[in-house]
Amino acid sequence: MSIGRRAAAELLGTFWLVFAGVGSAVIAGNRIGAAGIALAFGLSVLTMVYAVGHISGGHFNPAVTVGLATAGRFPARDVLPYVAAQLVGGFVAAGVLLLVANAMPGGYSAPESGLGANGFGEHSPAGYSAPGAFLIEVVMSFIFVMVILGATSKRGVTGLAGVAIGLCLTLIHLVTIPVTNCSVNPARSTGPAIFVGGWALGQLWMFWLCPLFGAVVAGLAARLMEPEQVVRKGRAGPPGPEERAPHPVAGLATQPVRGG
Repeated sequence: MSIGRRAAAELLGTFWLVFAGVGSAVIAGNRIGAAGIALAFGLSVLTMVYAVGHISGGHFNPAVTVGLATAGRFPARDVLPYVAAQLVGGFVAAGVLLLVANAMPGGYSAPESGLGANGFGEHSPAGYSAPGAFLIEVVMSFIFVMVILGATSKRGVTGLAGVAIGLCLTLIHLVTIPVTNCSVNPARSTGPAIFVGGWALGQLWMFWLCPLFGAVVAGLAARLMEPEQVVRKGRAGPPGPEERAPHPVAGLATQPVRGG
């Protein structure tokens, strides 16, 4: 599969994650509450994992891509194209969502209402300070990537990996929404922050640093616990049958991990 097709799948998947997840907060948050928003994020990932995961691996998150690469389960040369596609998908989703929100009576101001942006301190839903926000985002990002790596392991129940991953993201949001609005995904944070500007861009560093740090630690931990999962480096072309790595996120099939 070419890198262009896989990047397009990542763009679409990330678009849906941000549009449905953040959209549930912006459009329906006062009706469905934090539990409904958490479920929307989990369902957005679950549905796209099965929709396009067989094309790209269904990362939809720069932290997941970096974590998989750190674990030796994804080619390092494909990290930048994936991350770029994810950022574009998140940006477009936030823009479309803002257009929809502006159609409500009285319109919608992203700088005033926040567009579901992540924050800490006075911009935390429950007023949590930066140290608490930092810690929970690192821990939750670590757990999320560990669940992905475990659920898609050769020895895992890979056909249900998408379910485990979606439920994990739901649980993460249930706990983390009051603290930071829950990021664990730099693309999810960047899209809304661009339209909100000001404080959201000023605090965006937190929602890049923490997810990436947690993901790298998870990738290193996975290397220690399951070294046999690392795809051999240094050869051209697809790996042989004995080197095939599990589907990076979807877990729908076992396939070679290779670049376009």
